[in-house]
Amino acid sequence: MSLKTIAAKIFAKIIYNKTQNWAKNPVVTQQKVFLDLIRQATNTQFGIDHNFKSIKTVEDFVKVVPVRDYEGLKPYVDRVVKGEANVLWRGKPLYFAKTSGTTSGAKYIPLTKESMPFHIEAARNAILHYIHETGKADFVDGKMIFLQGSPILEEKYGINFGRLSGIVAHFVPKYLQKNRMPSWETNCIEDWETKVNAIVEETLNENMTVISGIPSWVQMYFEKLHEKGGKPIGEIFKNFNLFIYGGVNYEPYRAKFENLIGRKVDSIELFPASEGFFAYQDSQKEKGMLLLLNAGIFYEFIKSDAFSTENPRRYTIGEVEIGVNYVLIISTNAGLWGYNIGDTVQFTSTKPYRVIVSGRIKHYISAFGEHVIGKEVECALQEAIIGTSVRINEFTVAPQITPQIGLPYHEWFIEFENEPEDLTAFEEAINSAMRKQNVYYDDLIVGKVLRRLVITKVSKNGFQDYMKSIGKLGGQNKIPRLSNDRSIIDLLIKE
Repeated sequence: MSLKTIAAKIFAKIIYNKTQNWAKNPVVTQQKVFLDLIRQATNTQFGIDHNFKSIKTVEDFVKVVPVRDYEGLKPYVDRVVKGEANVLWRGKPLYFAKTSGTTSGAKYIPLTKESMPFHIEAARNAILHYIHETGKADFVDGKMIFLQGSPILEEKYGINFGRLSGIVAHFVPKYLQKNRMPSWETNCIEDWETKVNAIVEETLNENMTVISGIPSWVQMYFEKLHEKGGKPIGEIFKNFNLFIYGGVNYEPYRAKFENLIGRKVDSIELFPASEGFFAYQDSQKEKGMLLLLNAGIFYEFIKSDAFSTENPRRYTIGEVEIGVNYVLIISTNAGLWGYNIGDTVQFTSTKPYRVIVSGRIKHYISAFGEHVIGKEVECALQEAIIGTSVRINEFTVAPQITPQIGLPYHEWFIEFENEPEDLTAFEEAINSAMRKQNVYYDDLIVGKVLRRLVITKVSKNGFQDYMKSIGKLGGQNKIPRLSNDRSIIDLLIKE
């Protein structure tokens, strides 16, 4: 056992104990975060406009700070982007993370000197919790790869702009610099396909022990490795035993990954975003990710089925229930206030508070009142795959409201690696699982408002070609699991 391994285990125990201190006192922890956020932002323009001086309780806050999405907060963000200080948070942010746009184009999310450390610590602590629980730490002596965006930043008005993953690349601890891959030069390559090819060349003969990234893009890396090396990934990287991922559910990809690797490997799920690092998987035994209650973020939750009503109730951490679908609302030490990030979560535990990401509030199907969310389609697909040789590269679902023949239906667009022997039976298996997942969907099937779902096969690399056509190949970009219209499908079919 190396000194580095021994040190990692000691450090892991220290961090685990620190985590327990706040995780066992969730309500008190969140109350301290809330009051500290209000205190620090009282004299900002946002604090003045919303009378932060008068806020003593969460109830006071709810009365004066409405829930906003990026569009609602944009007038304040625009002032910060132009270099104005003390608008949403004290001073100016260190960085702006550029993310995929909404109706206004690109979004610019502030990262401050107070918020930035939590992005780094959370990713580190996820690994340390894994070490503490499993006792496995030998991987720290090998090479680690993090598939991420370019670290090249652009400066405007004294603030650096870039992709979150590229910004984070500037904060890799010194003790990881020698282990980290790819090289800085390769990481700076903008074109994703060129970048992945370069990463394959750099890593093919290395002792890779940890690989991290969004599953769909790591899959692309693995496929190119397999093509180049001619062997399963587990034979190319004999000591590779830990996969770290975030952004999308790993389960639909798991069978394909294990086939590419040639064996099972442990995995750690993360819940990072430009707006904050919200949760990480703290246990290999328990379902869900530990919600980070002491990380400069105050959380509120709105029940998804009430979100579109007037003045829906905003719940705090001590009021949430297991299994309910909530829209996640945050206020942060980067200056986001009552901010709807667009994700929905469900709690799997309240001792401690663990969550799963159940979908996106804007990514759903309810063309007929079925209220289908991302978690439901992923679980249904996973259930249908169990016990089969079916492997799936990617998929998305959209309603077909005006079919040429028969009743409307949900259309599943799937890129298969291994196709089912009987596509009709596979459709029925998914459909049955969906009916168990969602009572409204079941009612529509029984009432003959909808007919059974239909699978449309997507050609090899069809989803990659689609993402490339819209300029979103690689990085942190993901295929939406659900759409309530056929705008994505129309473009996908053209490819």
